[in-house]
Amino acid sequence: MEAKILSGRDIASEIRLGLKNDVEKLKGNGVQPGLAVIIVGDEPASRIYVNNKKKACDEIGIRSFEYALPAETSEEEIIELIKTLNCDKNIHGILVQLPLPPHINDEKVLLTIDPDKDVDAFHPVNVGKIMIGNYRFLPCTPAGVIEMIHRTGIDLKGSECVVVGRSNIVGKPMAMLLLHEHATVTVCHSRTKDLKTVCKRADVLVVAVGKPKLIKADFIKPGAVVIDVGTNRMENGKLCGDVDFEEAKGVASYITPVPGGVGPMTIAMLMKNTVKAAEI
Repeated sequence: MEAKILSGRDIASEIRLGLKNDVEKLKGNGVQPGLAVIIVGDEPASRIYVNNKKKACDEIGIRSFEYALPAETSEEEIIELIKTLNCDKNIHGILVQLPLPPHINDEKVLLTIDPDKDVDAFHPVNVGKIMIGNYRFLPCTPAGVIEMIHRTGIDLKGSECVVVGRSNIVGKPMAMLLLHEHATVTVCHSRTKDLKTVCKRADVLVVAVGKPKLIKADFIKPGAVVIDVGTNRMENGKLCGDVDFEEAKGVASYITPVPGGVGPMTIAMLMKNTVKAAEI
């Protein structure tokens, strides 16, 4: 039996529709959510992502403020801009598109964002709140993944969950969110011994390492839910995930495609955080 496809596009569309109604209510109270996006340089993947965010804002009714700065912009200039945005009452969310050019310290820049406007949830204050389970905002990609897992109907309580990848953006917060749902969580990385055996224990397998088609059919427990966060460009120009989709779909019960899986959910969760920031 072939796996059911978890379409991030379809789920994200439903979420955006709900958010559109929330924005209309806020406007009725004299508040229009505003999102400021800072992009430094013109890295193609970042530009596509920023454009997609702008489209989502337009669809939902969020005011979008874009600050496209040249690659040579100094760290001090970016920090001063963020301080100005922190004080702007029309802006409820601030997002700095990563990666930043090498001469800029990402950590220093992210620390400048007001935690109440940190809709990416990268500020240490928000990271700490996620750790203890008392959070306002969740990181957009892990939040989108949890939403997709819920749609499968699986009960995460006591489930064996394996996260492949330990980045601050996906892997670590993903593990925390699964723990908050009472799952038993294993985090794998480049030094994990016998990755295949560990993955094969998983009722839910989340993969976010940036290695094309790393996870084959024999890594997957029959009937597992497989969430592929990876986006890789192959030599032929096509996109693929960290999971070998054609192999995995014959073993998993649910699987996300690439593209059209986790990507649209990340942007939907960013919109959700921005609306929540405006409500706060």
